[in-house]
Amino acid sequence: MNTGDTAWVLISAALVLLMTPGLAFFYGGMTRAKAVLNMMMMSFGAIGVVAVLWILFGYSAAFGTDLGGGLLGNPWEKLGLRGVLDTGDGAPLVGSVPEVVFVGFQATFAIITVALITGAIADRAKFGAWLTFAAIWVTVVYFPVAHWVFSFTEDANGKPTGGWIGQGLGAIDFAGGTAVHINSGAAALALALILGRRKGFGKDPSHRPHNLPFVMLGAGLLWFGWFGFNAGSALGANAVAGYAWINTLAAPAAAILGWLLVEKIRDGHATSLGAASGAVAGLVAITPACSAITPLWALMLGLLAGMLCALAVGLKYRLGIDDSLDVVGVHLVGGLAGTLFIGLAADPNSPAGGRGLFHGGGLELLGKQAIAAGAVMLYSFLAAYAIGWIINKTMGFRISTAHEAAGIDVSIHAESAYDLGGRATGSFQPLSGKRPAAGQSGTDHLTPGRKSATQEATVDA
Repeated sequence: MNTGDTAWVLISAALVLLMTPGLAFFYGGMTRAKAVLNMMMMSFGAIGVVAVLWILFGYSAAFGTDLGGGLLGNPWEKLGLRGVLDTGDGAPLVGSVPEVVFVGFQATFAIITVALITGAIADRAKFGAWLTFAAIWVTVVYFPVAHWVFSFTEDANGKPTGGWIGQGLGAIDFAGGTAVHINSGAAALALALILGRRKGFGKDPSHRPHNLPFVMLGAGLLWFGWFGFNAGSALGANAVAGYAWINTLAAPAAAILGWLLVEKIRDGHATSLGAASGAVAGLVAITPACSAITPLWALMLGLLAGMLCALAVGLKYRLGIDDSLDVVGVHLVGGLAGTLFIGLAADPNSPAGGRGLFHGGGLELLGKQAIAAGAVMLYSFLAAYAIGWIINKTMGFRISTAHEAAGIDVSIHAESAYDLGGRATGSFQPLSGKRPAAGQSGTDHLTPGRKSATQEATVDA
């Protein structure tokens, strides 16, 4: 065990966990004023659901002994983190850090992956249905895919026994372009199709971001945490971490300029929303490639990702797909760009050691990257669509039209983010049918301890 490496991975784990509240601000600012709390609640709900399942069996399913074919770890092997909690001289290690530290670090990746999906279903998803989806999807999709990409093990004879993408195929994904971004982006697309478009999609100006300072704050927190996401994946305080760190600075910086350039040419304005979104697009793209390409190529990748994602986001209106907060346009497109770019620009002298097309490696690595990206995208989309369809047909996934019109915050959570002059953003009618007395506001009856998420909303005149 190396104490310096251990300290860095612990700090990195805290940085990555901070990304989920950062995402809550980023997404929350992009929604309507009467949906911001629900948006944030879905991110915090992801922390609760995923962390519990990760400790129970998720870590074991992702990093336990392979059950065959590099598809899944044994979920019972380390059930409840059995066998990884020894803190003495014989503590199990992953590289030079205690395995229990690695458990915590990887937990934060699982959490942020699930939370990312929520941006595609803003303002119209039942909270209970979302938590149900999150629990099933992380179990059926994320845990196995994390095993495919991140599990590197060998048997007593030195034979590889890890995941089929990272160790078997030899595709490069340093910190989660496939497992995190393509995975969440494909699932987001599936749910956007299941839930359908918001009322007034593309026409109602109230769907514009309500708090751009929140968006900028969220983007800043995401970028701050992303240094733990990428550089922390070196699992050590070393030169590899530094290599990933500088690329995590370079790509999003260039992506901001790329996105703003597209906005200026297309719309005539460079916006704060575009700057924040461009930074995230660059962070997404560099995630799989941060140990495989030089900083100069990272600048090129960032510029390309910023431009591609800005153009992709605009397609949702043409296609009629209500990817509310641009998860597909940023995370799926950005993840694909970064993953495939490795096949072009991977430098054999980089920590990853791959040789891309531009360095005389031919099309071999590009083919591997395409197989990895395509497999994760297809599996995640089909599984998410099936899970979402079943939930929609059983418990229902989308809120009622009345709830949506009144505002999902007040109708589902019995709360309002902004109490402007004592007026709430919606009014209530309890399930009993009893209306508030004359002179009583629609939320006065919601005294502490009596808030209910099942009360029926009525539309304010």
